[in-house]
Amino acid sequence: MTGRRLGMWAAAIPMTLLALATIYPLLFTANVAVKTRREYILDRFSLATSPHWDNIVTAWTSVGMARYFLNSLIMVTAAVVLLLLFGSMAGFALSQLRFRGSSVLFLGCLAALFIPFQVIMVPLTRVMAVSGLIDTYPGLILSYVAQFLPFTVFLMTSYYKTIPTEIVDAARIDGNTTYGIYRRIMLPMGTPALLSVGILNALFCWNDVLIALLMMPSAGNRTLMVGVTSLRGQYSNDIPTFASGVLIAAVPVLMLYLFLQRQIADGVTAGSTKG
Repeated sequence: MTGRRLGMWAAAIPMTLLALATIYPLLFTANVAVKTRREYILDRFSLATSPHWDNIVTAWTSVGMARYFLNSLIMVTAAVVLLLLFGSMAGFALSQLRFRGSSVLFLGCLAALFIPFQVIMVPLTRVMAVSGLIDTYPGLILSYVAQFLPFTVFLMTSYYKTIPTEIVDAARIDGNTTYGIYRRIMLPMGTPALLSVGILNALFCWNDVLIALLMMPSAGNRTLMVGVTSLRGQYSNDIPTFASGVLIAAVPVLMLYLFLQRQIADGVTAGSTKG
């Protein structure tokens, strides 16, 4: 029993330290966000004497965080919907349909996962510029789809491979077309994976800075994370306002993790087990 308790403490202590190291930056940012500039200059590590909510209101209204938040919400939602649609269709086709070249296509999607965005960002930007999609919502949405579709296809294919082919064969005998099988059977059965992959893609798109910075250069079309990055230069002398912008950007992601952490964990292991 003593050895078991020692083992539990040996695991609990480093995990507790890791949790504190993760939570502390968020708590520090929240504390700075409700301080006045004078309080921050006098002692940046002390607790705020009284919450000063004007910083958050200023960041939301005057600085433009509300507009950036709306931009991110629109583009992330559209990108995730397209990713789930195309990813589920491709996953169904690559896992359950038999056609020439399916294995090569799947390996191509797998290989695309290992290509960093920095390798393709110059040709992608040129293609978008020639197409007139720079600084437009469709341009950034399509860029997100292109970047994260291989990941989505890989996970959906892996998940759909765990579904017995007898189910698809039985549906085909009952007179269902390929589209009918996808819509009536594969989509409902793939709901857990779709939810998990959708959450992961939403986090990827929401936290992105590089793609959004390239595709949306104008100030009015910035996403939330790009807006927060720009605050660092504009409000270098007003750290509480900058911290308020960081807090506004972090809260949606934090809430998503708190309420959907199980689905996020399931998304990482989607399709890794049989049954």
